[in-house]
Amino acid sequence: MEGVLFQATILLVAMVVAVPLAAQLGFGSVLGYLAAGIAIGPILGLVAGQETAELQHMAEFGVVLMLFLIGLELEPRALWDMRHRLLGLGGLQIGLTTAAIMLGGLWLGQVWTVALAVGLALALSSTAIVLQTLNEKGLMQTGGGRSAFSVLLTQDIAVIPILALLPLLALPRTMDMVFAAARERAENAHTATEAAPHEAAQNFIASLPGWAATLVTVAAVAAIILAGVYLTRPVFRFIHTARLREMYTALALLIVVGISFLMMLVGLSPALGAFLAGVVLANSEFRHELESDLAPFKGLLLGLFFITVGAGMDFSVLQGAPFLVLGLAGGLILTKGAILYVLGRAFALRGRDLWLFTLSLAQAGEFGFVLVAFSNQQNVLPRGMGEILLLVIALTMLITPLLFLLFDRMSWHMATTAATPEADEIDRTGQVIIAGIGRFGQVVNRLVRSSGFDTVVLDNDLMAIQRMRRFGVKGFFGDPTRPDLLHAAGIGEARVLVAALDDPDACVRLVSFARRERPDLHIVARARDRTHVFRLYKAGANDIVREVFDGSLRAGRYVLENVGLTEFEAAEAEKLFYQHDRQSVRELAALWDPDVPTLENAAYIARARELEADLQTMLLTQLEESSAAPQERGED
Repeated sequence: MEGVLFQATILLVAMVVAVPLAAQLGFGSVLGYLAAGIAIGPILGLVAGQETAELQHMAEFGVVLMLFLIGLELEPRALWDMRHRLLGLGGLQIGLTTAAIMLGGLWLGQVWTVALAVGLALALSSTAIVLQTLNEKGLMQTGGGRSAFSVLLTQDIAVIPILALLPLLALPRTMDMVFAAARERAENAHTATEAAPHEAAQNFIASLPGWAATLVTVAAVAAIILAGVYLTRPVFRFIHTARLREMYTALALLIVVGISFLMMLVGLSPALGAFLAGVVLANSEFRHELESDLAPFKGLLLGLFFITVGAGMDFSVLQGAPFLVLGLAGGLILTKGAILYVLGRAFALRGRDLWLFTLSLAQAGEFGFVLVAFSNQQNVLPRGMGEILLLVIALTMLITPLLFLLFDRMSWHMATTAATPEADEIDRTGQVIIAGIGRFGQVVNRLVRSSGFDTVVLDNDLMAIQRMRRFGVKGFFGDPTRPDLLHAAGIGEARVLVAALDDPDACVRLVSFARRERPDLHIVARARDRTHVFRLYKAGANDIVREVFDGSLRAGRYVLENVGLTEFEAAEAEKLFYQHDRQSVRELAALWDPDVPTLENAAYIARARELEADLQTMLLTQLEESSAAPQERGED
């Protein structure tokens, strides 16, 4: 027990130190976890032995939790819509990668059974690393992210038939191996009667004929679906009667642990069972409760899993055959990458999505550890090959975060070198020019057009312009800060310019140019914050609207109405706050200096504090007068 606690302490210290450092350097959390594991394992030797293996088995539960939470995000209909990618893209990836690696093994002189077993183990990618990184970088909902998820899900499902196939590929046993197996059976014979209940259940299921084992497996899956549909609501209602927050967490863990145990009993992947349960509960009203309860456990256990992978790397094998191990790792990434690239293009992935799909799945995965260990037990692999394969798998997993960094650089390069479409030819003018047709500009445009006035809309977002045209609203693509486009849109004759660009700097440039061109033009500008208000004010804008100010003010009025004020009192407080804020902005704009950081501008800070104190006094005085007025009227 003390050894396990010591190992856990070392792992957690490494996690707390290395991961924030890696995140600050831009490497991502996964690379930080792996580097921490290598530091405390092969380098410093602080963690090793059976305790680390036990912690790794516990940490593997993080992968199960992750797939359960992913299932909660997918409705059954969405999973059905993915069927073509699951069967086509995922199936082809496994088949082609296995075939390519098998051919490489045959070329290196291995028998076909060994080559096939190695191909099956290395064809699978890392669900834990890829999904964790996709979620961190916000790439899960992109075309490449969804395609990668489809392949990973197919791979998780494929583990089941692969495990069934591997014993059929076993090599002939030598006499030494036969004697060793006999001794092992003799040593374990006297403990057979003391087997745990779950071991007895597994042995019973394994002894069933094929058709009966299939029925048990189908029954287990059906039990998960039926329990998710019919039992979750009454169980949650029963738990709710306890009024204890931790009971919800205990129930969430019970659901995932129980399903994982049931799947293992019938010989299925616990991760697959957890994913299925998540999909069943995706439409449940308890979905968000389950997510919030399990998310911390998922993150912690995944982190421990990555650290134990790094700690378990055996660099003595690398020292003994460095060129072989590095060559196999590099060859595996190149082979899988080439196959993924071809499949991505065949399934209509292009640009960033294609490279994300290619680079994210080019490694081997954690299921490869399971398959290699199982192959060793079943005498599928020659002696010594398993250690090399385990190190190759770990190295490719270690390289994966670097591949994501490569993808980030490629994405940046593609974004900066992509050909910009030609600006539209503007063939009309109007009294109102609206530059920027995002959420802010759309509302302004609808109000002005619906009131009978012509508008000319400019935006440098081609997709936004195309969406507008689908709804019958004409807009022109181009950079609104370009003088030629503004003149073509009628800046010389327009009465009002609305500067509603997302980029604050571009918005200021637009206002400055328009003011120089037309001193008499009325300019309405959208501001992101108070500092942006000051910049627009100095640039020459007439009316400046902070994008969330009015909505926030209305929300504040609703709060006042529900904490004791009448509707009239809340409305008067809102009106006074609005008037005072407008006056405050004018005063503070005179003190604001663009060359001095706001927090270092003593005069600005002093006046801002005085104005805030004045506001509080004015509001309290107004509320006292409002509450006193009805009493005076009652006395009269």
